[in-house]
Amino acid sequence: MGYAVREYAADDEPSWLRCRVLAFLGTAFYDDVVPAKPREPGVELVAVDGAVVVGILDLAVDGEHATIETIAVHPDHQHRGIGGALLSRARARARELGATTLDAWTRDDPPTLRWYRAMGFQESDHYLHVIADHRTSADEPARAVVARPGLRVAKAYLHADLADEARLRREFARVHVCRRFALPLRGELGRRGDHVDHRAVAQDGHRQG
Repeated sequence: MGYAVREYAADDEPSWLRCRVLAFLGTAFYDDVVPAKPREPGVELVAVDGAVVVGILDLAVDGEHATIETIAVHPDHQHRGIGGALLSRARARARELGATTLDAWTRDDPPTLRWYRAMGFQESDHYLHVIADHRTSADEPARAVVARPGLRVAKAYLHADLADEARLRREFARVHVCRRFALPLRGELGRRGDHVDHRAVAQDGHRQG
């Protein structure tokens, strides 16, 4: 069966959420679950196979800067070029809205990193995501965060400097390098990947902050 890329519609939300959850399940974002679709001030695209959402891409656009906030492909539909098709449409829409640079923040999943590099993105800034979880080790959260009286920390999500990576990996089981990938939207580099068979990936972009 084929698929089509189009604008997101409100009726897509249940299928959009299922696609995102299942796509993220095998990645470093496996526990990043949302109960409702976040609305983005930019571009919201879906790839559909019939009435089923099999790929998603949300793009926030702020002046000349566009950021991929979510890109994911349902695991049953990967390796069909869906990720590349979504990216190609998103690039065109971002240029129409005046953006000159497209970027994304992602964690250290090797297939995702290979995909961004193959699409012409250049890696630059880095920082750490540290997840301290009592299910991993009972004392991890308490070692990461000092709680208010009467409260016990069960899980903490923190940012840290890349320079502290070695020390933090000794202290916590779950430490991810968050990487920025950027792509200029003008010139030859911005046109790479329009007609190749892309590796479909699951990825969520996070702004540093």
